[in-house]
Amino acid sequence: MLFGLDGVELGLIIVFVTLFAAILSGFPVAFAIGGAAVISFAIIAVLDSAGLLIHQAIDRSSEAYSALVGQGIRSETITIFRYPDLPRVGEALFENGWQTALDRNVSFITNRINERVLAGPSIETLLAVLMFVLMGIVLERSKIANDLLTTMARVFGPLPGGLAVSIVVVGAFLAASTGIVGATVVTMGLLALPTMLRAGYSPELSTGVIAASGTLGQIIPPSIVIVLLGTLAGDLYAASQETRAQLAGCTDALTFLGEPAVVSVGTLFQAALLPGILLALLYAIYAFGFALLNPSKAPPVSLGSTRGEVVTRSEALTWYLFVPVGILAGALLMGQVNLIGSQSTDVSSFSAAGQTASLRTNVSEECQASMIDLHGQAAWDRAVEEQAAIDAAGGVEEVHRLTPEEIEAARAQQIADAAPIGGGIAAFAIMIGLVLSLGRGVAPSADPRPLIAGAVGVLLLLAVDVLILGPSTSAGATVLWIALPLAIAFYGCRHAAIRMGRNDLIRVVFPPLVLIVAVLGSILGGITNPTPAAALGAAGAIVLAAYRKLREQGRDPWIVTWSTLALVLMILIGVNFDLRVNVSEVRFETWIAFLVAYGAFLFALFGLLYSCWVLFASGVLTPAVRETAKVTSMVFTILVASQLLNLVVISFGGEHYIQQFLQSFDNEFKVFLIVMLVLFVLGFVLDFLEIIYIVVPIVGPVIYGGAFDPKWVTIMIAVNLQTSFLTPPFGFALFYLRGVAPASVTTGHIYRGVVPFVLIQVLGLLILWFFPGIVTIVPDLISN
Repeated sequence: MLFGLDGVELGLIIVFVTLFAAILSGFPVAFAIGGAAVISFAIIAVLDSAGLLIHQAIDRSSEAYSALVGQGIRSETITIFRYPDLPRVGEALFENGWQTALDRNVSFITNRINERVLAGPSIETLLAVLMFVLMGIVLERSKIANDLLTTMARVFGPLPGGLAVSIVVVGAFLAASTGIVGATVVTMGLLALPTMLRAGYSPELSTGVIAASGTLGQIIPPSIVIVLLGTLAGDLYAASQETRAQLAGCTDALTFLGEPAVVSVGTLFQAALLPGILLALLYAIYAFGFALLNPSKAPPVSLGSTRGEVVTRSEALTWYLFVPVGILAGALLMGQVNLIGSQSTDVSSFSAAGQTASLRTNVSEECQASMIDLHGQAAWDRAVEEQAAIDAAGGVEEVHRLTPEEIEAARAQQIADAAPIGGGIAAFAIMIGLVLSLGRGVAPSADPRPLIAGAVGVLLLLAVDVLILGPSTSAGATVLWIALPLAIAFYGCRHAAIRMGRNDLIRVVFPPLVLIVAVLGSILGGITNPTPAAALGAAGAIVLAAYRKLREQGRDPWIVTWSTLALVLMILIGVNFDLRVNVSEVRFETWIAFLVAYGAFLFALFGLLYSCWVLFASGVLTPAVRETAKVTSMVFTILVASQLLNLVVISFGGEHYIQQFLQSFDNEFKVFLIVMLVLFVLGFVLDFLEIIYIVVPIVGPVIYGGAFDPKWVTIMIAVNLQTSFLTPPFGFALFYLRGVAPASVTTGHIYRGVVPFVLIQVLGLLILWFFPGIVTIVPDLISN
């Protein structure tokens, strides 16, 4: 033994010292990690061969060990940390020699590259990283961020600390539309920092708020951190809970937990929404409070107003608040009383499975005791009563094919229970009503008759649905009946949209807001998973950037506009019509709908290709694609290199040693607190990618193997990792900002400026620690 340390402890020290030295060497991080793995393995192998690394393992042949096993203590829980007085025996670090470990590592790294990079189950989710990166870079290079910064500065500038608050708002907005920390920090540093300094803002506040707001992309969906963490968290949680169930004496995690041990990236996006908003709110409160206490260091600044008509307070409250809230509240109320709802008549050919008991009760006594300890005696007794009732009724009803008579009866029941107003038409009415309200609010002195006509069209649309249309009305007949009311409503919408386009705030915010709602809404609403949503976001960003470029060049963007409308038309037809044309009997209206949808698809595709050509000719697409390739290549290379480093740690037992140390604490909160502190400290010297792929797989089986909600655990880690961008000396956001800051701003200014925001991050972690419902409430409300 060297220095009185165990061989495994020395091996871990060698690995991490080599890793830090490699990162500090100046080599690219991805290659530094791989090099550190090779070098550290070679050093450990040499020292082990020389007999200098001896692992003091428990002597499993001793009487004391046998006595513990005889008492019913599982061998997996007998470790040197829980039972330090047990007899030990010296063992070589590599049980069968370093050659065997090397051969096993080469085999494992080949398999892991295949599973996690080339063709594994997580590769589809990882593809979302590429498309989210492309989406963010295209939006950043299309100068949309410039417009947002300018407009928000005009809105918030007259307030104390208004420029700093506007930076937070734009940072949150860019986080939801790009998720790229480097692009956001550099853009805001170039555009906003000189303006803030000229306005008299202190360099510390200016740099701190820009660096912190730029990192919101790491937690506000769509976040690359959450995508990468989610691919690991799902596997770690499932495997850890299976192990936990077996230790509890149960056959599987489903039996023990009473629910599947599953966590997805989409669910994590839902969980991250409120914590991201919370952090942005804390940043804004700090900026506003700083300005009130130090008015000379964050003075109010007037940069001119947004172009548009002057609106009185009462008019603004009426059309921007009361009417939209009334529309949404009325729709929700009508949904609760079944005036708005589904009118579908689709009936499954099979019956639903019978209701099972809330918990499985045909388990062993050991598993029963564990389940009672986990769920409580009342939950177990309730499950026993449910199972007894099911058994008395003849058991769980099996799924069976319905007869034609049963199908017709079920369809008749659905028609009888259908709401008077369909959900689709209600959604149209709500959206048109909101547009008309905003159109009236931005130009209250303009002629109200077109907007009144639009409102009449909405009322006619609802009246037609209630009085004429029904669940059994065909899609073609529905289109014919609602064509005139929709035309009238769209007439009013067109006038409202023209008026809204004259307002700078709406004109700048609305297009990226629609893209954000489309991407995040499809994920948070459970409509699709992150990968298709990321593809939609990338395509939408390209179209949006092309539209802006054509406007800059004075060219008519009609192709882009109409191709977007064609895409919307295609989606609407696909939702409302049965487009299957390869069945035996195809109705005439189905052929018409199919041909229209197919034509809309072709035109939308042409519009996307045309948008790509516009960006290519404008010199935007090529650097955006090149930058996307660089970022995603770095991510995947670090993924491969970190797997190699992990295998080095595993080969000499380092992973199990760390896990046994953490498991020696009986308090789960204490274990998780230790892990969070370690991650926080590592954030000073390591990037989030290294922490995700090197540290999380080692500690994951412990923190995901307890009773904590996996969504809460993952979001806590994500917020902690966000801090790594801000903590000196290696916070990447600080490097990005230093590279674009003027000479008058020193590195000391930047370091002092981020300290309050690092403390705010810690405060945010504490709030999430004591109020975990902030993380879990959105996933609980949304069906997954």
